[in-house]
Amino acid sequence: MDKKEDILETIVANKRREVASQKAAVPLAMLLSMGSGRLERPVVSMRTALERSPAGVIAEFKRRSPSKGWLHPGAKVEDVVPAYARGGAAACSILTDGDFFGGSFTDLQRARALTGLPLLRKDFIIDEYQLFQARVTGADAVLLIAAILTSNECRRLAQTAHSLEMEVLLEIHGEAELSHLNPHVDMLGVNNRHLGTFRTSVENSFRLAEQMQRHAGKLTDAPLLVSESGLADIETVHQLRRAGFRGFLIGETFMKTPHPGETLQAFIQKLTCDL
Repeated sequence: MDKKEDILETIVANKRREVASQKAAVPLAMLLSMGSGRLERPVVSMRTALERSPAGVIAEFKRRSPSKGWLHPGAKVEDVVPAYARGGAAACSILTDGDFFGGSFTDLQRARALTGLPLLRKDFIIDEYQLFQARVTGADAVLLIAAILTSNECRRLAQTAHSLEMEVLLEIHGEAELSHLNPHVDMLGVNNRHLGTFRTSVENSFRLAEQMQRHAGKLTDAPLLVSESGLADIETVHQLRRAGFRGFLIGETFMKTPHPGETLQAFIQKLTCDL
């Protein structure tokens, strides 16, 4: 077995311990009391931003990954996120996992103070407590990963996110996980990176596009389609748009460069110029 085969299991086990510790240190009632004012902040629709954007890029702030190691260890939110906004990003994804991705809640809070773009809390969400954390720290949307949830858990978490006025991006990797789709999902994403092995293939998006649209079409309000990970080629993004995708979550392509915001801007300029 590849040494990376069990990385998702390792991450989720660690996340369960982490969330239990956080709940013990700051019970939900205390969390809500501390962040009561922030709960009144109007959220920004990530789905609408993607629908209206000619590029549809969700630019990700990520210092490291389990597969590539450190991408940009000294990256600061105050340098990168405003540059993403100036460069034309439709939304920003902020990693809040510390142990495996080098992120933190402080990153999300700082990003919220620096931009009006919709912010996605990207983490391994397994507990409703994490949704309240996301709302209090400034998220407009949350990622739910089908691979780590049952369909019932996914529905419950998505419904809770909506009750907190946040949108939901449901991430799948294979056709079987489309069973997790429910009416509370605003965006349906396919991860081109397998979360068990961390191997990446953009063909996964093309392979699943038709099935995703067919399942999404069964809902009254069909979710917007998002392709995630492994996106670096302009022509590939054009092909994905023709296949029905309107959102493109891109992190490493930008974060591995010295100036992620400038790299994003050049990418979007070329992308929209070719439209």
